[in-house]
Amino acid sequence: MTLLADRHGRQFPYLRLSLLDACNFRCSYCLPEGYHGCGTQGVLGLDEIRRLLAAFACVGLRKLRLTGGEPTLRRDLLPIIELAAATPGLERLAMTTNGILLEKRSADWRAAGLDALNISLDSLDAARFEAITGSPAHASILRGIESSLRLGFASVKLNAVLLRGLNDDELPSWLDYLRERPVSVRFIELMQTGDNAEYFSRHHLRAEALEAQLGEAGWVLQPRPPTAGPAREYAHPDFAGRIGVIAPYSKDFCAGCNRLRVTATGDLRLCLFGEFGIPLRPLLQDDADREALVGRLTGQLALKTAGHGLHEGHTGLTPHLASIGG
Repeated sequence: MTLLADRHGRQFPYLRLSLLDACNFRCSYCLPEGYHGCGTQGVLGLDEIRRLLAAFACVGLRKLRLTGGEPTLRRDLLPIIELAAATPGLERLAMTTNGILLEKRSADWRAAGLDALNISLDSLDAARFEAITGSPAHASILRGIESSLRLGFASVKLNAVLLRGLNDDELPSWLDYLRERPVSVRFIELMQTGDNAEYFSRHHLRAEALEAQLGEAGWVLQPRPPTAGPAREYAHPDFAGRIGVIAPYSKDFCAGCNRLRVTATGDLRLCLFGEFGIPLRPLLQDDADREALVGRLTGQLALKTAGHGLHEGHTGLTPHLASIGG
């Protein structure tokens, strides 16, 4: 098997597949005015997704994350999970969700083959959560998290975007939450996108300050598995849960990049903040095109740069994170 690799010596066993760019939240850092677009119109269908994953399996796919927008808005989500779970060589099938359907549907997702969940939870305080996300579903999401922990998922992680002046004082509450729960909370440094420059300047908070607090409190940085995401994960012997920090503005953040992205309409993105997309859809119409599709995947990796341009304010094609799933 030929593994996907770039000219910088990085391998790519991890694919993030966006199922659609629509979202039903109005997060202040992403879609403050709500989603305005075509919804599921034009997104990849089941056969196209099957062919895409079969090609990635040929080049060493080991971890797949289903993302959005909000992927649970797809009515065919269960068949997508089932066909993804059947992909040869796949070791971890994850999904990132805002949790709006978690309480009602997580058991169905688990039965279909999903084995890992990332749930957006920007605050443990209901009023703050609603102010940030525009959603009153905080209590339901918390109940959904508890039920998910009983369903046997291999991993349940919570994502919280660090926002200066909005939720940056909640570490003590998170520590209380993690003491008895075997979940991992991911604190994500706010990233600038094409649409949020003013918001970014008001609320961006460097993640290094949080990591310094964790070190002082006895949390220890853990080794990073080959198929792990971008978080630096910390553990503490007195806590059942863990803490991850995603710091895209830190030095050498891109050195450990191991993931590629495909948009809901079938464009390969070599970087979340890349300047171009590579259309794969024309090669997803017939099983006979698999060899050509694999060739396109391997050939395009030569174009992947060593790092993003966020430090210089270059956000590439990404207008907001819902457009490609973060």
